[in-house]
Amino acid sequence: MKLGLFGGSFNPVTLGHLLVAQAAREEQGLSRIFFIPAAQSPFKPDAAPAPAAARLQLLRLALAGRTDCEIDEQEIRRGGVSYTIDTVRDFRRRFPGAELFCIIGADHAATLPQWREAEELARLVEFLVIPRPGEAGAALPAPFRGQALKGFPLGVSASQVRARVKADLPVDLLVGSAVAEAIRNNRLYL
Repeated sequence: MKLGLFGGSFNPVTLGHLLVAQAAREEQGLSRIFFIPAAQSPFKPDAAPAPAAARLQLLRLALAGRTDCEIDEQEIRRGGVSYTIDTVRDFRRRFPGAELFCIIGADHAATLPQWREAEELARLVEFLVIPRPGEAGAALPAPFRGQALKGFPLGVSASQVRARVKADLPVDLLVGSAVAEAIRNNRLYL
């Protein structure tokens, strides 16, 4: 079994996230992809994401009908700063025979040696790196293993979505209609 672990704030989830997951599944033959929303990203210590319940609702809407994707709420349940090593250890315990792949953006590849317990992380998982549209892929520093995904180049970010919502501009084509409606109904990102 090959499992993809896709962590992030998902503040909100975008079609870009869904395309990254699809590329990882298709290019690596992953059995399942787990979307793992962070309680608090260590990369954004001053950011206050939307409430966890709202981000989870948006993920559920975005993943409705996707039998190859699941939401894993462990980082939200743990609370505090979310560290990948803690999540990877949990997946190792729950799925002892599985191959684990962490899906990350190319902008995070160079920082991997600074991640909490980096040596163990490098031993436990392989990394699938998705480049941002128009940017060159990033090589993984030693001792990290993995490869770049080709993916589907879609230049949409959660910060762009939040800015458009705040400016009262439509986001349906960036997040999907169900997620956009939930953002409007819950008055998120205003």
